[in-house]
Amino acid sequence: MKFDENLAVIHAYLCADGYVIKNPETQKHKYYCIGLRNTNIILLKDFQERFKKYFGIQPRLYEGERCVVQKKELYEKFISKFGSFYSREWMVPLLKREFYKKWLRTFFDCEGWVTCKSHQNRHIGLESVNKKGLEKIGKILKNLGISSKIKKRTDRDIFSLRIYGKKNLIKFGEKIGFLHPSKKEKLKEAVNDYVNYYWKFSNKKSELKEFIKEIMLKKARISGGNKTIRLCSNKEKNILQLKSYLKKIYNIESRTGKRKNGVGTIYFELCINKYEEIKKTIKNKLLDNTQVEKWLKSKK
Repeated sequence: MKFDENLAVIHAYLCADGYVIKNPETQKHKYYCIGLRNTNIILLKDFQERFKKYFGIQPRLYEGERCVVQKKELYEKFISKFGSFYSREWMVPLLKREFYKKWLRTFFDCEGWVTCKSHQNRHIGLESVNKKGLEKIGKILKNLGISSKIKKRTDRDIFSLRIYGKKNLIKFGEKIGFLHPSKKEKLKEAVNDYVNYYWKFSNKKSELKEFIKEIMLKKARISGGNKTIRLCSNKEKNILQLKSYLKKIYNIESRTGKRKNGVGTIYFELCINKYEEIKKTIKNKLLDNTQVEKWLKSKK
């Protein structure tokens, strides 16, 4: 059997949720089974279609349960070529780079998961009793530019592989990805959960004005005895760009500074404190109505 994409995927299915078995020698009735146990119909059909393409045989599909073919000759071919597919014994085969991507996608489709606890824990994970298998997967991921970590669980004799970080999750999506629909969506959710703290100022004047208005209405607040408009960001570049555009587009003067809060976190601040400049801000509808009322009351 020579590897192509189809056989690489079939092999990964068998290593993950699959089986290549025969009945015990003590039993009279003989059977030889190659199959995949999985509840996801997309994965079951993918296994069925790829098996038919490669071997010319269509496994029987039991929707929501498994997909299986019974054939002694195929059983013997798989065992002689690849050895055991049991949990502790499966091995990642030697493949071309592109086929490794398909093998990994299939294995993660079956055994992997995606966690997205907003702004706290976003990762792709795998668990297996097969430490050598996970270590081989980790090496392939590294060759694809994706960092991972492997640790032994303290409560069970099992090893876990984790992929953390926005760049690694993006690379996984681009180079490997998921066929499993819910895992595919969960990966998108995890990547999108990373906040981009840099504000995107458009080159188009109409879009730029809308963005400035959105930022001002959302973040600008009256403080300091209702005499100053303040707006903060953890990125200095944001504040400096906003200062420049307020002057350029609305002729509003402002000043900027570096601050530190009570727990030592550094942030950057834009202030508009001159009476005429605040009036320009209100006139251009760059201040929330609640903040406008607050300022007007202070002038009575």
